[in-house]
Amino acid sequence: MTDLILTLFRANNLTLTWGDRLVAPLGLTSARWQVLGTIVAADRPQPVAWLARDLGANRQNVQRIVNDLHKEGLVTFEPNPHHRRAQLIVLTRKGQQTFDAAIRLYDPKVSAFAEGLAIEDIETAHRVLMTLRKKLEGDNIAEGQT
Repeated sequence: MTDLILTLFRANNLTLTWGDRLVAPLGLTSARWQVLGTIVAADRPQPVAWLARDLGANRQNVQRIVNDLHKEGLVTFEPNPHHRRAQLIVLTRKGQQTFDAAIRLYDPKVSAFAEGLAIEDIETAHRVLMTLRKKLEGDNIAEGQT
């Protein structure tokens, strides 16, 4: 398990560096791209705290990124009918266009990464990582309660 975790750390660092290079021409970083993707994936506008939860990230870090995206016109804030102070984050047209451009850069690269890998192996790796993620989330919840 230790070898898996150490490999996961290294792969994560390499993936973030790769993502930064990939989307740099669009004025994005991997972190900004992840936040945009989380907004796109949500079924409705969400406050920063929910985006952070979906990312498994620190709320303050996501707030900083959202503020940067807002300054660049990629997201906007809308009133939240359920919470006066927790505004909803909404992608602007420019934000959607930027995200779509990032995906156009990403798709051929990820397809090349998948070459030579059996779909069953990709699915197995995904299941293992999802199981590890759920255990870590459960451990973090338990740690926060003690």
